[in-house]
Amino acid sequence: MRAVVQRVSRARVSVDGEEVGALDGPGLLVLLGVTHGDGPEQVERTARKVAELRVLRGERSVLEAGAGVLLVSQFTLYGDTRKGRRPTWSAAAPGEVAEPLVEAVAAALRERGVPVATGRFGADMAVELVNDGPVTLLLEA
Repeated sequence: MRAVVQRVSRARVSVDGEEVGALDGPGLLVLLGVTHGDGPEQVERTARKVAELRVLRGERSVLEAGAGVLLVSQFTLYGDTRKGRRPTWSAAAPGEVAEPLVEAVAAALRERGVPVATGRFGADMAVELVNDGPVTLLLEA
């Protein structure tokens, strides 16, 4: 699993002009990619790291601050651009594998007490955010 984590003052995701998920205050926007072989261990490690990562103002985590997470699936995090001009996506897990794992990360965060909003898996999404800092990190589980 690979995640781009951005500290945001607000963020939203919409599909066809309809808002499907939003953070109206400080929190984390997490763009999450799933690869072949990811499973429950990566789900737990990713959820724990996102929940406990001390990157909000005052070196607090979303758990400590009572802040939320906007979780958006993004298979393109596993795009390979080493050859040619067209990325290959062969390292990204297919939707039938990735979707339940993305949902499992959201559920694991909620179980930890983190409010979670999500995008819509497989949709053409528009993501808007105000990056706070800016703070952007890459996590790999």
